[in-house]
Amino acid sequence: MEPKTAENETSPPFPLSRVDRSRKRCLRILYAAPGWPGLAAELSSLMTTAAFELTKRTRRTTAGFLAWRGERVFVKRITARRAAFGLVARISGSRAARALRGARILSAAGFAHPAMRLAVEERRFGSVRASYIVTEALDRARIFSQAVLPRARPLALRRELARRAATEIRRLHDSGIYTRDLQETNLMVDEDGAGAAVFYFVDLEDFRRVRRVSKRLRMRNLVHLDRSIGRFASRAKRLRFLYDYEGGPDSRSVARRLVSRYLASRKAVEGRGARCRTS
Repeated sequence: MEPKTAENETSPPFPLSRVDRSRKRCLRILYAAPGWPGLAAELSSLMTTAAFELTKRTRRTTAGFLAWRGERVFVKRITARRAAFGLVARISGSRAARALRGARILSAAGFAHPAMRLAVEERRFGSVRASYIVTEALDRARIFSQAVLPRARPLALRRELARRAATEIRRLHDSGIYTRDLQETNLMVDEDGAGAAVFYFVDLEDFRRVRRVSKRLRMRNLVHLDRSIGRFASRAKRLRFLYDYEGGPDSRSVARRLVSRYLASRKAVEGRGARCRTS
């Protein structure tokens, strides 16, 4: 099964802006797939109706599924904490702009991701107050843990999927691509029933290209993934995944050094998390 990547991911000749004077806002379309610009003006209101299937709501993020003109899509809205942050986003890049950039980075390197349908900024008085990111809904795909952990599935299949996922993450890093939010819900698996599988990277706004993904950043990604899946997987399974990522340590001493690096990185990540909770 060939990986699907975003199609026709090119911006309009210039960003399209639509002004809603009743709300004193301007919708700036950074990208729209053919046939999708019309959704931009309707998004905000549709997300308050029964047509919107809510999956996540926090202070800043609202996400869920929406059917529009016969296609089911995934919609995410991220709002700025305050107007000043929105002004900074105009320079550093809004979440919508970063998602579009992440999709292009992954596509150029040959990695599968949900195809972009729409990327929109909502601006008020020059400040980016909200970003809307609309992608295809991966209805057939499952999150990583649901694909590799259920005991009802053949052991050989589960191990092969885990090995291939580790190899795909290693290939991502070797390609100079890093994400600050690699967790099991952001790695999805689509199987065709004949043994073929495609691994999709989601949360596109967190991907960026670097000259070289250092050992520290690589291990940080693996720690984040392990912490998100650790409560479901045994220690042996997690170690096997780590070894698969490294291509299989060729000696016990190499394996010990690998585990030592991992434990040191995990301690640093958990230390930062504890400081954030107490600050």
